[in-house]
Amino acid sequence: MKLTAEKLKDLTIRSAHEALMKGDFTAVELAEAYLAEIEKKNPELNAYLEVFADVIDQAKEADRKIAEAKKEGKESELDILIGIPMAIKDNILIKGRIASSASKMLENYTATYSATVIEKLKAKGVVFLGRTNMDEFAMGGSTENSAYGITKNPHDPTCVPGGSSGGSATAVGGNMCLAALGSDTGGSIRQPSAFCGTVGLKPTYGSVSRYGVMAMASSLDQIGPIAKTVEDAEIIYDAIRGFDRYDSTSYDLPEIPASAKSFGEARKIKIGVPESFLNQGGIDEVVLKNFRETLAKLEKAGCEIKTVEMPNLHYSLATYYITVFSEVSANMARFDGVRYGSHLEGKDLLEDYMKTRGEKLGREVRRRIMLGTYVLSAGYYDAYYNKATQVRELIRRDYAKAFDEVDIVATPVAPSSAYPIGKNTNDPLQMYLEDIFTVPINMAGVPGMAVPTRLGSSELRRGEAGNTDHLPLSIQIVAPWRRDDILFTLGKIIESCRA
Repeated sequence: MKLTAEKLKDLTIRSAHEALMKGDFTAVELAEAYLAEIEKKNPELNAYLEVFADVIDQAKEADRKIAEAKKEGKESELDILIGIPMAIKDNILIKGRIASSASKMLENYTATYSATVIEKLKAKGVVFLGRTNMDEFAMGGSTENSAYGITKNPHDPTCVPGGSSGGSATAVGGNMCLAALGSDTGGSIRQPSAFCGTVGLKPTYGSVSRYGVMAMASSLDQIGPIAKTVEDAEIIYDAIRGFDRYDSTSYDLPEIPASAKSFGEARKIKIGVPESFLNQGGIDEVVLKNFRETLAKLEKAGCEIKTVEMPNLHYSLATYYITVFSEVSANMARFDGVRYGSHLEGKDLLEDYMKTRGEKLGREVRRRIMLGTYVLSAGYYDAYYNKATQVRELIRRDYAKAFDEVDIVATPVAPSSAYPIGKNTNDPLQMYLEDIFTVPINMAGVPGMAVPTRLGSSELRRGEAGNTDHLPLSIQIVAPWRRDDILFTLGKIIESCRA
């Protein structure tokens, strides 16, 4: 089978695995097909910062293991991810490879160990294609803040792909890998997935180890998959989740009873909509119309839709940014050119710090460090950070109360679809407002997923001013703590409604 761009577009992890087992193509041929797409598209889209030199060697090793298993009649023992080409966000460490977090501060840093998620995927035979672009140190929502250039939306290169995992979302949405890993602190997997027409999962906090991901805000960060389908996201999640002794916040998920899994079969899935919160979101008409139409389709498919009251959600954005700025200030202190990162010489130690951090860190990173330092300073700590911690608990309680009544909470992913590059560059407040629907999930630690409801098309480029018909649209679904499985159940129903 010749792997054309059209055939790649239709591949899923399961169909690729079945084809590899039948011998329709080899892991090397699959990797070569994606490398050809990267060579063709990446100069314009800038999804990859580096394509690894040993991709074909990795694929040859996968083919060797497949051939050996077939010879011994043990194909069924091979993992479904063997030979599957994936992209990795540039803030996730792979031993022996550069991990720059899209910053000049770490432009020459080579990882001395691999993240736990990388070790798990490597053990299953995944082929790592390369590292993807992102907002510097994951600080941003558009992938315009990278020190190595802007990443562009695969459906319209005049638009942003979202962020901070914009490179990973563009790589999947642009058919330059079969799946990818991203990190999500306040929507950085879900929002770019919505903008690029991919499925993006932010797992329950603690269900996936953070060991080996560069910390931005440690109480919020979570690694998760970006994929073409809900099933693909579920396959990757199952591969990377679980307790890790190197991450004290991680845990093993308990076995979900069969009776609790029977959503959509034994009983209706109850979907809650926080209507009062939606009214404060400044949502584009097209996005709101798509959200309502999707809910109507789900109701027709057998789900129950009801309004839920979540009065503290409208505090989420302010609470989130106070928390993030504070944790950024603490986590970024290590990158001073002495302990970690590039070093620029000054006339004394203070000037060393000033020159290094002033020249090697980007504008958005410096902004967040300064705001966080202010929030944590004497006289302001109680007024801001402590107050934010108290309100965060109220947000958690809103979700707990809602999940007493419903199985899922649904909102749009973002107030708009992908917007033009440069639109919010000089207006950081507007950029922060784009996170209004994604940040509550991170504040509460619950799992959330972006599922495309309109895939979009790169064949239909922006025509008349303001026309966005060619851009993807998505819905965000949120489940109770440790019940990520419900997201996969409803996500597949959403996909069937779209079809």
